[in-house]
Amino acid sequence: MTSDATLARFREYMVGPSRFMTLLSTFELGIVDLLRKTPGLTANELGKAVGAKPDAVEQLLLLLVKEGFIAHDERSGAYALDALADVAESDLRRALAYMNLIKVTALRQFFYLTESVRTGTTAGLKHLYGVDGTLYDAVADHRDLRDAWSKLMDTVTANIDPWFFANVDIPAGAQVLDVAGNTGLGAIHTYRHKASPGLKVTTFDLPEKEGEALANFKAHGVQEHCSFIGGDVFDEIPQGFDTVLIKHFLDMFDKDDVRTILDGVHKALKVGGQVNILVPVYPENIKDTDNYNVDFFPAFFIGAAMGQGGPQKLSTYQRWLEESGFQVTKAVTKASAEIPPDVIPVQAILSATKVD
Repeated sequence: MTSDATLARFREYMVGPSRFMTLLSTFELGIVDLLRKTPGLTANELGKAVGAKPDAVEQLLLLLVKEGFIAHDERSGAYALDALADVAESDLRRALAYMNLIKVTALRQFFYLTESVRTGTTAGLKHLYGVDGTLYDAVADHRDLRDAWSKLMDTVTANIDPWFFANVDIPAGAQVLDVAGNTGLGAIHTYRHKASPGLKVTTFDLPEKEGEALANFKAHGVQEHCSFIGGDVFDEIPQGFDTVLIKHFLDMFDKDDVRTILDGVHKALKVGGQVNILVPVYPENIKDTDNYNVDFFPAFFIGAAMGQGGPQKLSTYQRWLEESGFQVTKAVTKASAEIPPDVIPVQAILSATKVD
């Protein structure tokens, strides 16, 4: 790459935040919805409808016209949806949920990324919210963070779980432990997808999640099949289970903590028991331009969520499982053709058996 080409790449990074907020702002103002309902509105009409100066509306829409998202008739001044007209509402809602998560939980916090790297803390949460802890601590007390995070996480879980359960084996009548299962949605999905006589699914998470988890079990009619145990994975994981699930969790930690979790899961399982892991992964060739995990997750986990962590390559997780006494029986990455093009995480499944 030449020096000029390198600097041109720098320019793409420079304009990234402004491009992001310009696009999102047109949705937040309601401009896109107005044009979907009534094509051909001018900047004056749009400004009046959304409570903004027409000059500001014109400025915002320049980028969307440049990108072909919105069309502009210069003679009449009328705007209409262009490429955005072809995107289904459900797809837009999914993409906007990701964008809102980034805006609320990450964009401001990234300002403190360098400090987060140096201190191993979520410095942005400390400066902005007075939180000494992680994003997952902060969502308990800050509704803006909770709403942005939980809405997307529930959507992600609902979308990925059918693929996950289609690719893992849970024996009939098994005793299943969902590690860091939050408020029970994963346990509910486990029972729904893998129901069998005698199957029991236990959510294991911090004690304060118990009330909401039990309420969720009752609301979904699975209270006879799902239960909750409170505790901390770094203290002790409950033992005597046939199957352990770890979903959306290992990527939150650095190597030493991941190994501690895997060692604890090894103790939790009966000999011959299996752990099934769902986790975003980096491509084996880190220069793979079709995988955006590298673009997003390092800064997100270190600067906005945990002060540490981030995904690993599939081969790295395999090696760590083997070092913890497991034999890996499956390692599969979700095909890019099966992932909506606006979705960032590329997920993988690792299944492994306790051999000693």
